[in-house]
Amino acid sequence: MKKLLGLFFLMLILISSTEFTSSKPQTNTSSLEGTWELINRFNYDDKNVIDTLENLNGYRQKMYSKGKVMWPRHSPDDPSEWFGYGSYSNTENELGEQLEYGSLTMMQIQDTVKVFKFELQLDKGHL
Repeated sequence: MKKLLGLFFLMLILISSTEFTSSKPQTNTSSLEGTWELINRFNYDDKNVIDTLENLNGYRQKMYSKGKVMWPRHSPDDPSEWFGYGSYSNTENELGEQLEYGSLTMMQIQDTVKVFKFELQLDKGHL
């Protein structure tokens, strides 16, 4: 009986000292998962913005999911096809995209640029 009671208290101590964790997955605050729409672009001279280009002709979306990126672009004024598919990785302040397949125009650009790098300025209100 003493052994059974001792075993019960030992199990109670082990259970009470166990750290319980939530089964809800933790979200990465710098995740790009989902669909994003381009609003404008900035041209930089070193670290200063010298020009802002509004996205006037056609929509431009990018879809990010599980390390992959895909984007189409349609402009009624431009008959060229613009689309791309590839992989991406990001840190809190940099995005890198590597094109695996795309339109003829994008594949010609990809011949000279292997990884497209972008500066990220993420804030909590837009994630």
